[in-house]
Amino acid sequence: MPALPFMADLFAHDSQSTEGFLPAGVSYRPGLVDAATQTVLARAVADIAARAPFRHPRTPGRGAFSAAITNCGTVGWWSDQRGYRYVPAQPESALPWPEIPQAFRDTVARVMAGTPWPRFAPDACLINFYGPGAKMGLHQDRDERDFAQPIVTVSLGDTADFMVGGGVRSDKTQAFQFRSGDVLIMGGEGRMLFHGVRRVHEGTSPITGLQGRYSLTFRKAL
Repeated sequence: MPALPFMADLFAHDSQSTEGFLPAGVSYRPGLVDAATQTVLARAVADIAARAPFRHPRTPGRGAFSAAITNCGTVGWWSDQRGYRYVPAQPESALPWPEIPQAFRDTVARVMAGTPWPRFAPDACLINFYGPGAKMGLHQDRDERDFAQPIVTVSLGDTADFMVGGGVRSDKTQAFQFRSGDVLIMGGEGRMLFHGVRRVHEGTSPITGLQGRYSLTFRKAL
């Protein structure tokens, strides 16, 4: 697959890019978020979690997610026996989700400069926490209203083995290591591809005080 030209100038310094073997529309850029910013983002997550605690939602089939989740933004993503959806308040407290911190918005603005979505303005950020043994099965992000908007993910903490597949779950997957400070954008042709987390490597977090992995997934939900 050809590299995505819209990212070339923004990430010209990056010699470890996986562009070229990932599907079109999937842009992965290692090390885009520097160490100081990673620490700021991790602290912001801790503040969000103090107001909207991490929980293990249930799937419609009543199984539990191994990763814990929380949200910030106008709405938050949730799952239970009623299905997958966005909700305006925390299900167990009815309190609104915390606002998206300015540090999150500044990071997204920097990441998206020079892409086809320079004005991407997320109204939701799903935060997954991967502790020991946690993973995420192959899935599509399909609960948003406008699939023309990209999905942007920033990884913090432990390294994960991330998988990207095709348009159906049975398609062959490709895996790569998603480290702290790395960014993934799925948009255009890559917006609806199946993806997941196969494994998290414990003890690899470079962020002081963070054991495990945070995944910040920015979306335009409404």
